[in-house]
Amino acid sequence: MSEASVVIERDGPIAVVTLNEPKSRNALSDPVVRELLDFVENANADQSLACIVLTGAGEGFCSGGNVREMHDKAHPMFSGAPHEMQEAYRGHIQRIPLAFHALDIPVIAAVNGAAIGAGCDIACMSDIRIASPEAVFAESFLRVGLIPGDGGAWFLPRVVGMPRAMEMALTCDLVDAQTAQAWGLVSRVVPREDLLDTAVAMARKITAHPPISVRLNKRLIRQSAKLELADSLELAAAYQSIIQHTQDHREAVAALIEKRAPVYRGN
Repeated sequence: MSEASVVIERDGPIAVVTLNEPKSRNALSDPVVRELLDFVENANADQSLACIVLTGAGEGFCSGGNVREMHDKAHPMFSGAPHEMQEAYRGHIQRIPLAFHALDIPVIAAVNGAAIGAGCDIACMSDIRIASPEAVFAESFLRVGLIPGDGGAWFLPRVVGMPRAMEMALTCDLVDAQTAQAWGLVSRVVPREDLLDTAVAMARKITAHPPISVRLNKRLIRQSAKLELADSLELAAAYQSIIQHTQDHREAVAALIEKRAPVYRGN
């Protein structure tokens, strides 16, 4: 039986998702894309899931698209009439940014090595990024004469700002972990041997809070990025009224007053 291209390990409310094709530095092969989408597109429906940690097996986080498939035109995205290629993008790689953007569950990327092209973009699709010193990032589509067809043009400027996104996309320069931290591409850099433990520890901090409130916090922040202030406040009022009718909200207040640890039940 062949090994899974994406390994999912559960630790209570936390899912550790590992891209598992280390020989290609976890390039986005068909099996990787298919198995990743199968998990991410269905994650919101799992009410027991409260945080995702995303990482790569071996030396790399994700090396992006499969250059050999581009050269050999071995995938519908790289062959056929223009309208056929367009539909292939929509039905394949572009499902990934849509799936990540639809997630109400927080995602922490533990970037253990190279995050190149679409790999850089997948890191940017995560809510929080932690890196090892070996991590490098590159928005390197121009090296193969392409544009970021996977949502990078939307995600990257929202993470590092427009001027730095332009610099990364137009020069294809590698950005090391220290520079990535200075630019806000990652929030912290930790030794490689501590990377996964640090990401899981952060996930545990997140999952210590009421799960419905966590999901609505993320949804509010994400939606507010494209709203006027008045519209964001209106949405916040709606979400707040939902949360204040949950048992977990009442438990949080009671535990604070009674100076005890809360016990949340997800309702």
